[in-house]
Amino acid sequence: MIPYLIIIYLIFGIMPSLIWLAYYLRKDPHPEPQKMIIKIFLWGSLITLPVFFIQIGFKNALDSFNINYLLGNLIYWFLIIATTEELFKYLVVKIKAVGTPDFDEPVDAIIYMVIAALGFAAVENTLYLFSPIGDLSFNQLLDRTLVITFIRSIGATFLHTLCSAVIGYSLALSFCQIKTRKISVAMGIFVAALLHGLYNFSIMTLEGSIRFYIPLAIILTLALIVFSGIEKLKRMKSICKV
Repeated sequence: MIPYLIIIYLIFGIMPSLIWLAYYLRKDPHPEPQKMIIKIFLWGSLITLPVFFIQIGFKNALDSFNINYLLGNLIYWFLIIATTEELFKYLVVKIKAVGTPDFDEPVDAIIYMVIAALGFAAVENTLYLFSPIGDLSFNQLLDRTLVITFIRSIGATFLHTLCSAVIGYSLALSFCQIKTRKISVAMGIFVAALLHGLYNFSIMTLEGSIRFYIPLAIILTLALIVFSGIEKLKRMKSICKV
């Protein structure tokens, strides 16, 4: 591959994540240390490849069974893709952020989950740009890159942040729900994976205008829930003991 294309793909693959990162960090009344932001972002990026190989393994296992088209797609988009991605993004925050001195406010749960999601999305977007496309002129390649970057900025990348924020919200609330803590987090992961899976399933499987209406409805609904949740967590003075 031509060196300048590698640079272009890397820049435009990472750009949507950096734009959304700047936006979400402005929502944090007490900004997190840059060291922690970079750390969680990088860990979110690093888990992309193992998740990718896990998904390939499960997909190969799924293909070995004689399952009808609809059921196979439901399992693939909801369980293999959405659930693995949401679970591993949560594990990054659970292992690398929860319990540290910098995780000291309820809203931090959402902020760190979003940062991990943006790290994941940065690699995912970059890999998407590197997918084989045949012989195109430089202008055609640039147009393709700009279009994909724009679409994924308002679609897949934003979706990653919103789904992870749902998990972050449930994680923040779980700290004060000792008896139902695990259930609260599990429900957050379930809802995030369900909506993430429905988004992907709609775009990739359904036909007609509904394939766009459902994802749009999911994005708008999640945005309302997440941003109201952020404001609610801001009013909580501190997290309960983990």
